[in-house]
Amino acid sequence: MGSNKVSAAAESQYLADVAVAANFSDLLAAAQQAEQDYRKAQAVAAPASEQYPLARRLDVALTDAMHAAYAAQRAEIGPLGYEDRIYTRKAKAKPAVHAWTDEAERLLTLRETHRLTGFPAMPRAEELGAEIARLPEASGAAG
Repeated sequence: MGSNKVSAAAESQYLADVAVAANFSDLLAAAQQAEQDYRKAQAVAAPASEQYPLARRLDVALTDAMHAAYAAQRAEIGPLGYEDRIYTRKAKAKPAVHAWTDEAERLLTLRETHRLTGFPAMPRAEELGAEIARLPEASGAAG
């Protein structure tokens, strides 16, 4: 009767989750900045061609932050949680894991609410084409 051994695959998944979780605060800050930018555009009634890319950026930022929170949850459980479902279930009862679960689900809810109610109408192709033509990279890539 010894301790359970962790496979190399579980250890590598754990280390990958630890690396993603380490970026959580940066990803959350990026999501907050994206939301501020989008809300400012909404407040001044910017055209859909300006609001849509900001809404898309907010969606991506919320998704990244949510994935990082779920990675932090798995990292908090530990490498044995990748292979032992009973261990995972018991670990989910710990307060630290609860906190990450709550944060991840909060971000998931924000993202889904944004997807259902926050996106402006998709701009027409002509509007997007005009927007892309104004980007500095587009003019440099044509030559």
